Amino acid sequence: MSLEHDVNHWGTNPVDPIDAELAAIESSLDKLLTRDPAYWRTGQKKDRLAQLEKIHAKQAALKLRVLATAGDIAEETGAKDVSGWLRTELLVDKGVARSQIKLAAGVAKYDLVAAGLAGGVVSEDKARVITKALEVIEAGPAASAEDLALAEKLLVDHASQLTANELKIAGRRVLAEIDPERFEAAEAKALQREEEHASRRTFYSSHDNGDGTIDIHARVSRAVGIRLRTLLDSLAQPRKWSAQDKGRKAPYDRLLGQAFARVIETYDVDLLPRHGGHATTMFITMSVEDLRNDLGTAALGFDGDKITAAEARRLACNADLVPVVLGTNSEILDLGRTARLAHPIQHRALRLRDQGCQAEDCDAPAAWTEAHHLKPWSEGGKTDMADMVLLCPSDHRRIHDANCVYERLPDGRIRFTRRT
Repeated sequence: MSLEHDVNHWGTNPVDPIDAELAAIESSLDKLLTRDPAYWRTGQKKDRLAQLEKIHAKQAALKLRVLATAGDIAEETGAKDVSGWLRTELLVDKGVARSQIKLAAGVAKYDLVAAGLAGGVVSEDKARVITKALEVIEAGPAASAEDLALAEKLLVDHASQLTANELKIAGRRVLAEIDPERFEAAEAKALQREEEHASRRTFYSSHDNGDGTIDIHARVSRAVGIRLRTLLDSLAQPRKWSAQDKGRKAPYDRLLGQAFARVIETYDVDLLPRHGGHATTMFITMSVEDLRNDLGTAALGFDGDKITAAEARRLACNADLVPVVLGTNSEILDLGRTARLAHPIQHRALRLRDQGCQAEDCDAPAAWTEAHHLKPWSEGGKTDMADMVLLCPSDHRRIHDANCVYERLPDGRIRFTRRT
């Protein structure tokens, strides 16, 4: 093979065309950085921001291509891996470096994602979301190679119309979009596993900083997190507008923190036995059939976040949730009956009657319990004493678990057994 085109016959070093092209890009950027955007027209700013976004995606595509083939760097330098070399030589945090290398490997596997990134249609953030979604699909037993290819095409097509977060939601639903009949049940089972996983990983911890503040660290399920954020937003927004009217600006995270403090400071202690009796109002959208089935899905809130039907039924027992139940043509059949929530007087009567959690193997006191309808609201259950029992949060979750069955004993206690 001849290398004549790369040789400078004047006796200087050979010219590397890639180095020359990169130098030209850098030189162009240096020139652009001397320009002051303050003098650009609004239309020019819009067009140039769009162009810069496209260029940024192409630059990311080139970098990821190099990273995908950079294993020899570690071999030559003696680094443990490429992320170690990036940390040592380029001062890239190792977690960030590993994330980039993982993305590079993912993009290299999926041709349409790589082409979208190189064409400036798919941003680096969106490429990360798409590859993660495709890896989940590829690891599952339900989807075929054809399903995977179609999912990749759909997600790349959606990338030009959705944000990265919206694309993440679409990624969880893409199989159901491909074949609803085949994948709806699989999605419901995946959601059920996700909720069980969230329950196991839930925790709360706090640390006194010794300066009048306490750091709080917690992990809760998505459903609880969405309800909390909705409540805090509703309290923070009026403060934000009030501050802006007075010419002051406060960081929104500080306003949310103040809203959280307000929730704690103003919580009515008389409601403590109810444990969640009056949380924020949320809308659950689902069909009557899904609401009644052991396995189904529901949309929580207005953003389409998915929860299982069992979780929806559990939440509806003890929170101000408005179940927007839809018929076959998506017409609204019922906007909910707030009377399904036990009245405080009924709670006191239930505490006197039941004395505590009614699960046969539980001794949780009444102050820790929630009211549960023995005949579900979705099946015409009424909010009266005869149709309600007290259950602690753990057993309340268990009674809505599709893997459990229960019977009511003569003394009123609830006996659970695992479904076989």
